[in-house]
Amino acid sequence: MSAIVSGLPLVDPAKGLRPANRAYAAVLRTPVGRWASINVAPRIDPTLLKLSGGKVSSGMVLPTALLTTIGAKSGAERVVPVLYFHDTDGGGTDVIIIASSYGRDKHPAWYHNIRAHPRVQISKAGGGEWRTASIVEDPAEQQRLWAMADTVFPLYANYRERAAAVNRTIPLIRISQQ
Repeated sequence: MSAIVSGLPLVDPAKGLRPANRAYAAVLRTPVGRWASINVAPRIDPTLLKLSGGKVSSGMVLPTALLTTIGAKSGAERVVPVLYFHDTDGGGTDVIIIASSYGRDKHPAWYHNIRAHPRVQISKAGGGEWRTASIVEDPAEQQRLWAMADTVFPLYANYRERAAAVNRTIPLIRISQQ
């Protein structure tokens, strides 16, 4: 069993990319895999993760957790599945998530929620303690975190290329226990 850090199973990018992650990413590169990851996974993962206590998601080999944000306009709690990893170089307690939106032309709604209300929850099955989310602005820090992210999920490089083609920069978000 993996260590629990910040209430989530530790995802240490320094351990490198597992063969299962590489194989799953190859499936997601296909048109059908991309369609399913955009249109099916976000709808079923909240239920799968909640019912299984955080053990089952559509991306079985990917480090998936449920992020709870407060709606920018509505003020209502919103729960979405996200990929995550721990900043093991920075002490290991901060969780990093990426507002990739699969490289599409707009940021995901949850990113706008975080900008309006930076208090969030993140856990495998939903809920948990409230934490503080902040957008990583420093270019050197972004570069360091992207290198880590690419070892967790190799499609992030493709997503950055897609986003750049539509003049969008993908934000990285640090979630800390402060």
